[in-house]
Amino acid sequence: QVQLVESGGGLVQPGGSLRLSCAASGSIRVINAMGWYRQAPGKQRELVASITSSGDTVYGDSVKGRFAISRDDAKNTVYLQMTGLKPEDTAVYYCNAALLRYSNIRLEDYWGQGTQVTVSS
Repeated sequence: QVQLVESGGGLVQPGGSLRLSCAASGSIRVINAMGWYRQAPGKQRELVASITSSGDTVYGDSVKGRFAISRDDAKNTVYLQMTGLKPEDTAVYYCNAALLRYSNIRLEDYWGQGTQVTVSS
């Protein structure tokens, strides 16, 4: 059994900052890529940022230069530092991990339950 638990969401004013965390727990052998996605009401889920096990990162165009993704493999945790937040960043943010469990030889995709980020004055 594997769980991804996000934290750090909330209400912030435009121009403010938030830091999201996502901790993976369970029978995990190794985590490959980890990432953050978001979904606003009436819109499709979109990639915010991802990071591989070697540290390579990819960012969505709308967050480049404002958000930074990082990971701590000792804690099986991925972070998303968000700065310069805009009202259009309002969404539910989901954590994703592609990982190997001890009981499986194939990479599996896991999702967190989501955390709400609201940017409003």
